[in-house]
Amino acid sequence: MASASDDGPRITVNGNDAPIAPSAPHTTVLDFLRERGLTGTKEGCAEGECGACSVLVARPGVNRPTDWVAVNACLVPAAALDGQEIVTSEGLATAGAPGTPPTLHPVQEEMAVRGGSQCGYCTPGFICSMAAEYYRPDRCAHAEPESDAGSPPADGTDHEHGPNGFDLHALSGNLCRCTGYRPIRDAAFAVGEPTEEDPLARRRDQPPPAPTATAYTRDGSTFLRKETLAETLRLLRERPDAVVVAGSTDWGVEVNIRSRRADCVVAVDRLPELRELRVGSDHIEIGAALTLTEIERRLDGRVPLLAELFPQFASRLIRNGATLGGNLGTGSPIGDTPPVLLALEATVVLADADGEREVPLAEYFTGYRQSVRRPGELIRAVRVPVPLSPVVAFHKIAKRRFDDISSVAVAFALAVEDGIVRKARIGLGGVAATPIRALAAEEALEGRPWTAETVETAARELRAAGTPMDDHRASAVYRSAMLGQSLLKLYARNTEAVSS
Repeated sequence: MASASDDGPRITVNGNDAPIAPSAPHTTVLDFLRERGLTGTKEGCAEGECGACSVLVARPGVNRPTDWVAVNACLVPAAALDGQEIVTSEGLATAGAPGTPPTLHPVQEEMAVRGGSQCGYCTPGFICSMAAEYYRPDRCAHAEPESDAGSPPADGTDHEHGPNGFDLHALSGNLCRCTGYRPIRDAAFAVGEPTEEDPLARRRDQPPPAPTATAYTRDGSTFLRKETLAETLRLLRERPDAVVVAGSTDWGVEVNIRSRRADCVVAVDRLPELRELRVGSDHIEIGAALTLTEIERRLDGRVPLLAELFPQFASRLIRNGATLGGNLGTGSPIGDTPPVLLALEATVVLADADGEREVPLAEYFTGYRQSVRRPGELIRAVRVPVPLSPVVAFHKIAKRRFDDISSVAVAFALAVEDGIVRKARIGLGGVAATPIRALAAEEALEGRPWTAETVETAARELRAAGTPMDDHRASAVYRSAMLGQSLLKLYARNTEAVSS
């Protein structure tokens, strides 16, 4: 890691150096920018759901040295981007000669000419998310002929990917309050490829800024980032009360909505020891601080159940910051990754200043937002054993298809050989104080033929799993019904595939 600046934390914003002081350690990137006159970054929801605050951050790339990654500026503490480089909607246009207006960025141009701006409030956030997708290295045009440059494929087979390779899921975290999504989609499907003269495209060929060791104290609060895991673990032994953050997608909501403050915040998102992904002969180890987007792109479908999870987890903006370590660390019973990891029989690697221990995820949760993790311990990695069961599915029942909290989440991982269920693992979320395994339903499946009769018997056991409750998202009766229905759905979709 690079050393902290002598005159305090600083961020490069649109190519200009900007000190974080006098902002408090809890100040978000959104407020930091707006305090400096960059008001294109808007506050809509303050909890990462609307995308009006989207900005670009230079991050380590998957296919190139640097990726431009869109994140929610309303959630990330400005101090967490010490030494880093960001671009706002104001920084996308190219400055013209003195006395002439700037040249619009291609994304801005398409949004303007196709009427995608609507009232304009949410437009800057859309543009930053679109720009991240515009610069995605593996985005490429389809070979199929198109009826119009701004229209989806003529045969209508794919409404979420444009002829230019633009993935509309890049905008899943952006909301337009004018309901004007058609012109926004047209603009997204019309953008071309970055030119060689594009400075932000050229920037991808250079490494991103190195993580910076940070110690920033103001108004009685401190934000810290250490260079190594060992230093961080020693710090947490001294400060067991410290709040640990990675993507800050959960803590940022606490700061904004509940006005929570912490005397000490410790960032772990850039620790190299927490950012490794290793594929071994008996397990896959995933670093706890890798973002879900990084995991998705690095695994590239190697773990099919995770591949089913990723598009349903919040939004691309959130997945660009959220981590497995954070999702497990909060201990939420409605987190989407625990049911999947339970079905995969994952284990959690916990580390403290004295060493490491490995705990099966099925034994990790002890109560509502409680776990076996001790004060001073960090989740270093998650391990998924291989080989993987071939029949998998992740069913998320929510009020919206994307960018929503689960009412119920069900993950299946089954091995069926010669028409017999040899192994069944089912992870559940949203039906108890903790994520749980559906042990009775698993037992009703294992060793029995993969038939409608067996599945119906197991579905009855599944409906009885957990202790679902009534709340504003769903009733207990509905949750129980959805559990059984999920298994019936799995059977209906996999009967022929298993039989063949």
